[in-house]
Amino acid sequence: MTLEKVFEPMKIGSLEIKNRFIVSAMVMNCCTEDGKATEQFIAYHETKAKGGWGLIVTEDYAVDPTAKTYEHIPGLWCDEQIESHRALTDRVHAAGGKIFAQLFHGGRQTQRWIIGTDPVAPSRIPCPVKKDMPRELTTEEVDEMIEKFGDAALRAKQAGFDGVQIHGAHGYLITEFTSYYSNKRTDKYGGPLINRLRFPVEIIKNIKKKCSKDFPVDYKISGEERVEGGLNIEDTKSIVPFLVEAGIDSLNVSVGVYESWYTQVPPAVMGHGWISDYAAAIKSVVDTIPVTTVGRVNDPFVAEAIIKSGKADACYMGRASLADPDLPNKAKAGDFADIIRCVGCLQGCAGKIDTGFTGQCMLNPRTDREFERRIVKTDKPQKVFIAGGGPAGAECAIVAAQRGHDVELFEKEDRLGGMFYLAAIPPWKGEIASFINWQAQRMERDGVKVHLNTGLTKEIVEKEKPDVVVIAMGSRPFVPPIEGNDRPFVYAATDALLGKYDVNGNIAVIGGGQVGGETANFFATHGNSVTIIEMLPEILKEEVDNWKKFLVESLNEHGVKVYTDTSVKKICEDGTILASKDGKDIDLGKFDYVLMASGMRPVKGLEEDIKDLGCKLVFVGDSEGKSGNAMRAIENGYLAGMEI
Repeated sequence: MTLEKVFEPMKIGSLEIKNRFIVSAMVMNCCTEDGKATEQFIAYHETKAKGGWGLIVTEDYAVDPTAKTYEHIPGLWCDEQIESHRALTDRVHAAGGKIFAQLFHGGRQTQRWIIGTDPVAPSRIPCPVKKDMPRELTTEEVDEMIEKFGDAALRAKQAGFDGVQIHGAHGYLITEFTSYYSNKRTDKYGGPLINRLRFPVEIIKNIKKKCSKDFPVDYKISGEERVEGGLNIEDTKSIVPFLVEAGIDSLNVSVGVYESWYTQVPPAVMGHGWISDYAAAIKSVVDTIPVTTVGRVNDPFVAEAIIKSGKADACYMGRASLADPDLPNKAKAGDFADIIRCVGCLQGCAGKIDTGFTGQCMLNPRTDREFERRIVKTDKPQKVFIAGGGPAGAECAIVAAQRGHDVELFEKEDRLGGMFYLAAIPPWKGEIASFINWQAQRMERDGVKVHLNTGLTKEIVEKEKPDVVVIAMGSRPFVPPIEGNDRPFVYAATDALLGKYDVNGNIAVIGGGQVGGETANFFATHGNSVTIIEMLPEILKEEVDNWKKFLVESLNEHGVKVYTDTSVKKICEDGTILASKDGKDIDLGKFDYVLMASGMRPVKGLEEDIKDLGCKLVFVGDSEGKSGNAMRAIENGYLAGMEI
């Protein structure tokens, strides 16, 4: 199948973009505190421009210091910021790209510790997530804020941006004015629809007045807010004609506010292109400007289908661009096998940002580190053996081979992926297998010799004499010292997921972490009665919030019983589990199968066998001595490959 629609040029006002792949705004949190662009920020966008994207929309450019929702986002609230952002646009243009600055004000969806003062909002109602009570803007201050948006747009034009996107979605200040959910005003900016739209309409007019009618303006809107009392799609359909009349040149349809955060940053639970139906609804009332969609579009064929069906004129593919900034170029060349597809894990993008770090991608260790993680050919090629074909070992093999080393990988199983393969088995996680597939074909292309069903041994090392041995043997399940843990119906949860045993009936899962929770959900969705037993006060403690929401809902829907603060004392011969909760012994009943999900421990042994054979030993992933997640393992493997 060939792609046609995604590679058709498209006009946004006076600007023509070369294709319909668009990078959506995603916070990377890597500018200076005063909103200036850094080399890290510039290289991140430059890499996407080189990758062939038709248009790049930056993350939130604050129009005022009170607008920030993270400490290190960009800004255009003063002239002193222009020069650093001109360096950004120059580099993007030199790489063949087009770039818009997304102008925004966080409104009530920020906190005092970030901006140093009270948040501002149309009404004195706090964000249900951020909690800080906002100060209500006076009518005069709202008038001034309109000017600030226009001034920021003019600075964007002076900095060389090809246009701007007004962030009128996701519960930020502009959305707060348009929605009864957050706007309870009684002045000219509150009440009926035409008053609530006065703020965004005047912003659009102000930008066009200061930047000229030919300066492209895109508008991002939430098709629905997905909260009680919030805007629904019919409300949004009534809003859009006013925005078009005011002068916008294109419209990007998203969904949600902070309270419905899972819709803004959707995990893999959400279907591919699920927001495209909202874009289609908007297109039914707008036929004079392009209407674009966003949300879990991670494959060029999905984008092609959405555009060809008429639901949207282009697709924003933000997280797809994190996983593979070269996606458009690879798609144009027909090299679909080499595209790294976002799996919707949210560990690096949302997960890192929400804990105060700069953004990352689990599958692509170069994301937001492009300025320092460049693969450079070695001038001293070495013979490198890698023990283990999990994500860390495979990533190390790929990078080492690309640097010019002679690499061989040894995996004792009949497939690659290690324990990461197990992550693809539970509901919603199937796309993870695509990354394992990508690593396999990438190693083949890069000349890595892969030996399956062959563990690396002392004998092989003695015979072949590699210069470097990378220990990447991963982890094995930890079995806690519980009386009865050797009963014939007691298995490791990992073995059960792999289908090594026929597990059906009444099942107990000991351990309520990520593995335990997803194992329980897998068997519950397959018609079994499942109970989780967890020592800690809560289950799924390490799970990303957007994932956790859906996983907990599924566990509840399928009747999974959960015991927290509960320790298993004994597994009896008849399957009865005796436990302790709150210092009291309890009988949890009789089970047909007991699955252990009590954590993992690194595999040891090979290093002791070969430490005196004269080769350099490098430890990656869990073999470093600490079990971790796939993001840590892949990054660790990448860095090890860089250093050999």
